[in-house]
Amino acid sequence: MNLSISHLSHTYNPSSSEAHLALKDIQLEVQPSEFVALIGPSGCGKSTLLRILAGLVEPTQGSAHLAHLNPEQASAAKQISWMAQKPALLPWRSVLSNVALAQKINPKNSRTLLSPLELLDLVRLGEVASAHTFTLSGGMQQRVALARTLALGADYWLMDEPFTALDELTRESLTREVLGLWKRFRPTVLWVTHNISEAVRMADRVLVMSRSPGQIHAEHRIHLARPRDETTPAFQDIVRLIRSDLALKS
Repeated sequence: MNLSISHLSHTYNPSSSEAHLALKDIQLEVQPSEFVALIGPSGCGKSTLLRILAGLVEPTQGSAHLAHLNPEQASAAKQISWMAQKPALLPWRSVLSNVALAQKINPKNSRTLLSPLELLDLVRLGEVASAHTFTLSGGMQQRVALARTLALGADYWLMDEPFTALDELTRESLTREVLGLWKRFRPTVLWVTHNISEAVRMADRVLVMSRSPGQIHAEHRIHLARPRDETTPAFQDIVRLIRSDLALKS
């Protein structure tokens, strides 16, 4: 179930004097179960691209398909899970109820799913299942959001800088958990980040985008075995190459 983007461009407010070309002629093929990181300057259209793939924004030109479905169809079929910078939890509900809600409002999903409590156990939150989400730390709230991401059993995970607001140690811990879950469930992942080392540590492939209007400027395939040691010369060489590409297009 590959993800395919063909000649995709997007302009905000196209008919007004404030028209802004956010993305220009994006072409991309992502293979099933591939983990792809997108990195680029602020405002280069990374989040816009994910919103288009999630069916939240209609591109002004070109197309995107997730397997044989367009983004709206894939979203309606619950093939897509989205995780953003803010967990967007319901504070009046318990941790367990927040995770269960995704399955409750999508009862026709035919995929084999883990129970909400099993999902919380996966992200090491089973013991706080009855707590209200507003009582949790930022890292724990993002763990709840991660469990909710898993709740639909979706084939595509769109991750828009989900841990950027967290401290470095918590962020590294959660990215390790994401990798473990990806290895278990094998979804296709698009991961937006500003952190070069994070991109190299996690992805099969890192795509470098240019400043607005965003285009895919460079591609780096990461052939290092996982888990990846950031202190090795090979890892640091890739980081330097990506940093150089970013400097050219920032």
